[in-house]
Amino acid sequence: MSATDRKVVGLLLAGDGILLLLAALFSEKVLLNTQIGFFSATLVMLGSMKSYRRMVDARVEHEVITTDIDKDVIDKLEDPHDLYSEEIKEEAPADIHSAIKEEKQRLKANRRSLFEVLKDTKAALSLYRICAYGVLILGFMYLQRQGMLHLGAYLISVGLPPFIVAGAMVFGNHDHSKDTVQ
Repeated sequence: MSATDRKVVGLLLAGDGILLLLAALFSEKVLLNTQIGFFSATLVMLGSMKSYRRMVDARVEHEVITTDIDKDVIDKLEDPHDLYSEEIKEEAPADIHSAIKEEKQRLKANRRSLFEVLKDTKAALSLYRICAYGVLILGFMYLQRQGMLHLGAYLISVGLPPFIVAGAMVFGNHDHSKDTVQ
């Protein structure tokens, strides 16, 4: 476990301790909701971190470098035809039919294979994340079916782990080159 992971887990445990003390001031129902929500959201965050770290480490190990530096994946999805590009292209085709053929060929060249799609979604389809989301859904369904769901407490406790992890990453003054991957 790297130093960053230990720091994040420590902050999550401290956050859960504070949440536990605050929830104990209310009722057992609020306490149960906060613990189930916080635990399941923490599993989602840790599973996401683990799966993305494994994906990045595998790309670094195999020296897979994205060659399309000018346009990232989100830009490709949001603007597949490059309509909002800052570069102005002043090419006026002489024949509309040839322009249509060229555009079709360009779109075929940009088509992604199934392997490329699976490679990009590997972290999203990680077993860690899928199991963590299963725990999140099952915890919510348990509370709902038992009539013990306190939505305010549950939503607050589900929302805390992302803020804690983001805070640990943003405000953590740590040299990441010394982290060890295990």
